[in-house]
Amino acid sequence: MSGSTTSAAPIVPPIQTANNFSLSGQGIHVDYSTTSFTGQPRLTYHDPARTLSFVGDDIRVVDVPDLGSIVSVTLNITVDVGSTTFSVLIPHVAVSGIGGSAHVATDGITTMHRTPFAPQAFLGQREVYHVTHLTGTANFIVA
Repeated sequence: MSGSTTSAAPIVPPIQTANNFSLSGQGIHVDYSTTSFTGQPRLTYHDPARTLSFVGDDIRVVDVPDLGSIVSVTLNITVDVGSTTFSVLIPHVAVSGIGGSAHVATDGITTMHRTPFAPQAFLGQREVYHVTHLTGTANFIVA
């Protein structure tokens, strides 16, 4: 008598592209979601001096082939002096299904933009960069 056994194939969770990132390093913490319950992106920036929240058009996203996305927000604007922005490089990250997560290592760039009252009289470099190495997790959430 020959017996036959059938075994169920293991269920493999679908691969998803991460849409939620929690990153920190050197006193900076960033939470970024590409979407939310309103359908708009959200970013929270925290450093030792402040916590700022951004949503929708306050967040600028540029997709760069072979790099991922550059996500930028304006931290402050000082009239006649310039502004400070923060940009984070968001890599493409694949995760296993809903709730799956992956380790991420990337960089954040704080840029001081010098825009004096008379820019034509200003010589030299106008942007000054400070790069912060960030690590954390990426996952997929359902908004």
